[in-house]
Amino acid sequence: MATIFSRIIAGEIPCYKIAEDDNFFAFLDINPMAKGHTLVVPKVEEDYIFNLDDKTVSDMMLFSKKVAKAIEKSVTCLRIGVAVIGLEVPHAHIHLIPINKEADMNFKNPKLKLTPEEMAEITNNIKQNLV
Repeated sequence: MATIFSRIIAGEIPCYKIAEDDNFFAFLDINPMAKGHTLVVPKVEEDYIFNLDDKTVSDMMLFSKKVAKAIEKSVTCLRIGVAVIGLEVPHAHIHLIPINKEADMNFKNPKLKLTPEEMAEITNNIKQNLV
């Protein structure tokens, strides 16, 4: 059975898409830790990021860097934190989270409740800053 991320990539489940190429897909997390919290996933279904081949892992980081730079230009933050946890969904993914302090990366923090309009605005702002 396809993962929820594969279903998002296939367009079966709506998302706030940030970027896509032949191998990767980036979209806003629907339970964000911060405005601009984005997930980057490979289009290939693999549960564990370190089971991906070396080229895919390195290409995924380069794709993530491009997205992270656009997020930095779109939301107020000091950095973009990067996390790979991999337990929530059985599909490799990278969290790109705008942060101002280390505590902003605590996944036990309350998640933001953003309206669809806010999510769409964030998405558009990030997309405009993609280079």
